[in-house]
Amino acid sequence: MYGNFIDNLRLFTKGGSGGMGYPRLGGEGGKGGDVWVVAHKKMTLKQLKDKYPQKRFVAGGGTNSRISALKGSKGKDCEIPVPVGISVTDENGKIIGELNKEEDRILVAEGGLGGKLLTNFLPLKGQKRVIHLDLKLIADVGLVGFPNAGKSSLLSQVSHAKPEIADYAFTTLKPELGKIMYDDFKQISVADLPGLIEGAHMNKGMGHKFLKHIERTRQLLFVVDISGFQLSSQTQYRTAFETIILLTKELELYKEELQMKPALLAVNKMDLPNAHDKFHELMSQLQNPKDFLHLFQKNMIPERTMEFQHIIPISAVTGEGIEELKNCIKKSLDEHASQENEAYYKKQLLNLRISDTLLYNEPSLKNAVTSSRKDII
Repeated sequence: MYGNFIDNLRLFTKGGSGGMGYPRLGGEGGKGGDVWVVAHKKMTLKQLKDKYPQKRFVAGGGTNSRISALKGSKGKDCEIPVPVGISVTDENGKIIGELNKEEDRILVAEGGLGGKLLTNFLPLKGQKRVIHLDLKLIADVGLVGFPNAGKSSLLSQVSHAKPEIADYAFTTLKPELGKIMYDDFKQISVADLPGLIEGAHMNKGMGHKFLKHIERTRQLLFVVDISGFQLSSQTQYRTAFETIILLTKELELYKEELQMKPALLAVNKMDLPNAHDKFHELMSQLQNPKDFLHLFQKNMIPERTMEFQHIIPISAVTGEGIEELKNCIKKSLDEHASQENEAYYKKQLLNLRISDTLLYNEPSLKNAVTSSRKDII
């Protein structure tokens, strides 16, 4: 949790108890209500915490069996509203399930059975469970860059966020979320995440938290300073190309899959002197990265270099390239979404074909069984 931003919550849940049975007439008590976690588009974990500060969710009990209603009715279910993009785990970190789209629901605590013959007409208690909600997706686009690359300035340029911008080599301490608004009313969320420094995968500074957040964005937008980067007078100066290689290595060391995410590159501070010469040099290095990797120590070279879908020179100060960047972000997300949809439909089609094949083959199996029986007679 950072300031007002909450990305995980711990909750107590309990299914309702069953209702009493009615032994003399064989009446069954109602089952206790269940506790469900349900995804809602406009929900945040902060709203959930503010609305239910006790963080206790208990379902209703089943009603007792009685002469006028021998079968008791089921207890009221309890629904916990959560944002889309949540993973639910139990106290031991075991994943119970994930909620990836609106109206997805997961059963987290089951109600107890009502009293019946099997239970000697005594009801059972509901299941108790402590669960953890973890926000998986916090934004469409995550900004990746070392401190001072101008990420906060860029975020305020492209979106409606008003981050506190510092001119020192430290870093944003909580995820700043901004939204890019487009003329067709599309909105794309952008997160500037807690800063990455060399050695982040080793959990230096906020490193590990940052990398966990990066997993929760659909796309990466690398932001580098065209004139390079130096964290402090004690650390080595890095060129823009070296910075990209080091950022790639940090992501790889934390989790290789991060490199599979679609990525864009914004080369910032193009308003500085000699920036255009440096940009040409950077482009030639990025086109043939292997020719320049001998300049690095072995342990700093990533297994695979990032392939950027778009490389855009910008200046967060003068606004140069900002519109083009916004359009590239939108284009890239749209392309990726249509690829995902295509993959999803192909999978659905395959499932349909498989089930059709099974249905089609079933009658012949029945015939085979009956005909073999006739033979036996």
